[in-house]
Amino acid sequence: MRKAGLQIAARTYRMWTSPRRAIAARVVSDAEVEDVVRQLVWKPDAQGRRKMQPAGLYGRRKMLAEVRRAGLATASPGAVDRAMRTLGLSGVVRAKKVYTTSPDSDALRAPDLSRDIGISLWAVSSSPYSRTADLPVRGQLISLLVG
Repeated sequence: MRKAGLQIAARTYRMWTSPRRAIAARVVSDAEVEDVVRQLVWKPDAQGRRKMQPAGLYGRRKMLAEVRRAGLATASPGAVDRAMRTLGLSGVVRAKKVYTTSPDSDALRAPDLSRDIGISLWAVSSSPYSRTADLPVRGQLISLLVG
């Protein structure tokens, strides 16, 4: 059996198209959690348009607590994560970025050694066995392609 240009076994195709095929429990529970999150986040206003509520700014932990308070006591953190990702929600981060170091404003930038010697350190050779020359540059040994 061929479907969309791929080889599929007949038994596999019949199983996928069978009306008696059971839906996975995770799919069902994720749909329930997604419905509850959608109801918590968007509510209609006076004109009947959907308007985002403050719960739409909650992160995963607060949203999980809200979903459990709304009646799904068995909702898992993963299900809430997947529902929020599907609905395009992400919590507002109020924490400021922590800087553990600060640059010294008086410090000089280290010199670029490849520019100091005035040649390119990258060379291309068609032969795997190429001659190289070793040049000392400020205490370092740099190998350059010769000829």
